[in-house]
Amino acid sequence: MNAECLFCKIAAQQIPAKLLYDDEDVFAFADINPQAPTHILICPKKHFPSLAEATPAEGSVLGKMSLVAADRNLGSGYRAVINTGAGAGQTVFHLHMHLLGGRDFRWPPG
Repeated sequence: MNAECLFCKIAAQQIPAKLLYDDEDVFAFADINPQAPTHILICPKKHFPSLAEATPAEGSVLGKMSLVAADRNLGSGYRAVINTGAGAGQTVFHLHMHLLGGRDFRWPPG
């Protein structure tokens, strides 16, 4: 846990959030500024700043994050996004996946 990290504080239940999933490795909660009717953030409990810092040791938790996303039953389609670095729009530097659904999405996304 990183004592300064917003998402670590949510994982430790020091900051309230609408938790939608929680186990020993991963937690998920509703985004407070949703960009779609469904906007969930899925995070590893282990703190690492971004996908760029992931190592082979994180492979299982990255897979678990994807399975948590797939298990949300979001109907006709959804988008799973991991922003990596400030240039990609990452604002909280604790790896997290945005799971967006409930509306149509366009391509390209940016």
